[in-house]
Amino acid sequence: MEKILLGSSDLKVSKVCLGTMTFGEQNSEAEGHSQLDYALERGINFIDTAEMYPVMPKAETTGSTERIIGSWLKKSGKRSEVILATKVAGPSKAMSWIRGGQNDLNRTNIRAAIDASLLRLQTDYIDLYQLHWPSRNVPVFGQLFFNPANDRPHTPIEETLSVLQELVREGKLRYVGVSNESAWGVSEFIKQAENRELPRIVSIQNGYHLANRSFESGLDEVCHHEQVGMLAYSPLAFGQLTGKYINDPAAHGRLTVFPASWSPRYLRPRVIEAAKKYMALAEANGMSATELALAWCYSRWFIASTIIGATNLEQLKTNIDAYDIKLSDDVVKAVNAIHAEFNNPGQ
Repeated sequence: MEKILLGSSDLKVSKVCLGTMTFGEQNSEAEGHSQLDYALERGINFIDTAEMYPVMPKAETTGSTERIIGSWLKKSGKRSEVILATKVAGPSKAMSWIRGGQNDLNRTNIRAAIDASLLRLQTDYIDLYQLHWPSRNVPVFGQLFFNPANDRPHTPIEETLSVLQELVREGKLRYVGVSNESAWGVSEFIKQAENRELPRIVSIQNGYHLANRSFESGLDEVCHHEQVGMLAYSPLAFGQLTGKYINDPAAHGRLTVFPASWSPRYLRPRVIEAAKKYMALAEANGMSATELALAWCYSRWFIASTIIGATNLEQLKTNIDAYDIKLSDDVVKAVNAIHAEFNNPGQ
């Protein structure tokens, strides 16, 4: 498994990252430990989680994913062998159980969040600490357009970076990243860091898959020039790009287990239409739909690491094996033709 430096940091991460948001909901502690063991055996050294995991978010399970990773770190003794990334939740009145629904990316909340994460993870430091979504008004999680009428009071980026600087100096975290960010947001974080000698972000974790290539519309250029590594999440669009829901709309998975309101962007009719096209393309070229979707992400020059998730070891093996698939020029051209027809239906 190839490893590269993440952005401008000295974190050498595997090109495939193990996502863990099923741990504590769809996967038990023992299953989570098995996935972690197997991922390391396959050369993956990069683990991603968040304080709000697992999904779907609930008061009674929030933090369970970090606790499962923490018990594995303690049992395995392999903390020094992994690059550990987690995230602090941004503002969300819907998740009132996270710091009383008043959570924001300010000093009080970030300090409370990282101390709780360190305790659950049973570690003294986090390699990459990410802001799960912005404090300010930004279109995220399937919202298509920025609307200034939705602007709200928010924590200034300078304040967020200032407390993160304190935590770096205290040794609680090594590097800072953002998630679900825009091109303006990335630029502003970098500007504030440079102007005020604050920590510079080294990564951005945004959704990217065959039905959502919006990262290529400006963020790719910004991140390339500013040395911000892209961490692609949902490469299979919550399983829609595997084709399993096309073959069986009632197939067991996130899109049927969780309420439709949790992930409506992956259920849009044009996402399903696009998924059918990609599935046919994969079959015509001797691949599964899963292999095509993952091989596409693995081959993109602007993606530092692709975050994969699974609910069993067979799925995890398939997802990792796809790293060795090389797409032909003809397949790439066909993918781009489908993309031109459907143009980011799952954004």
